[in-house]
Amino acid sequence: MVNLGLSRVDDALAAKHTGLQRYAACQSQAFMKGVLSFALGAASLFGIQKALKRKLPYPLKWNLLISVVGASVGSYAVTRWETQKCSDLWILLETGKAPDRSPQQVLKPVESEGSGKTKYGDVME
Repeated sequence: MVNLGLSRVDDALAAKHTGLQRYAACQSQAFMKGVLSFALGAASLFGIQKALKRKLPYPLKWNLLISVVGASVGSYAVTRWETQKCSDLWILLETGKAPDRSPQQVLKPVESEGSGKTKYGDVME
């Protein structure tokens, strides 16, 4: 049996997906980075607000609320970014090809003469 977090994965499944352990380790690191960014973000935002207390005098509960909300947003962004990298790693391990994350080119609409209809032609930059 292979341990994947708190649960166990059957050996046959682990043998079929050889990158499972690396993916699980990547996900674990992503979540830990999210927790760490929350803690550091909340502490730093709270410290900044305490330093600016003379210029922005509002109660402690608002300082805490702003710190927690700001840190939550930052933590979500960090965790989402790191989880996307783990998903790309999983795709690479399973297929052998890196996923294409380049932005798609959008076709610029071109109006036909006289018909009033729009067709797609040139690529927008």
